[in-house]
Amino acid sequence: MTCRERSGPVERAGKQALLSIIAVALCLILPACGGPWRDTYLKRGINRLTQEEIAERLGPPHTAKTPVLGGESVWTYRFPMSEKELHPWSLDNMTKGALNVTQQAAALIGKGGGEGARETLYCYRYVLTFDESKVLKSWKREDCVPRNHDNAASQ
Repeated sequence: MTCRERSGPVERAGKQALLSIIAVALCLILPACGGPWRDTYLKRGINRLTQEEIAERLGPPHTAKTPVLGGESVWTYRFPMSEKELHPWSLDNMTKGALNVTQQAAALIGKGGGEGARETLYCYRYVLTFDESKVLKSWKREDCVPRNHDNAASQ
């Protein structure tokens, strides 16, 4: 046998392993691009989703402004979100997640203490604008209460 014949199966196994690693990496990276699931849902729904479909998925809006004489209507939702939900793939959140799993495992076998620190939740407002035919035209996410992000991190 020549060297080329002997390395064939090894090369194929190496290529398969590399493709598997790439596939796993893509599965981890792609969801990180979307942010919170509501952002992805609404981004994909521009010029497509109706008020009825959104209410079915998100529930009734907290406020709804519909002009009497027709025109655009504006719905507002408020949701609590943690930093983990906003930035699920940040290094800090991944480290905290690994630590949390370790604490949970220790608690299960009787070696761990209490629950530890709870995550801080922030209020975010989603403002949705619909055209006259009740189709989503635009949306934005903003803080319910403006806050200084530098101060929020230190508190």
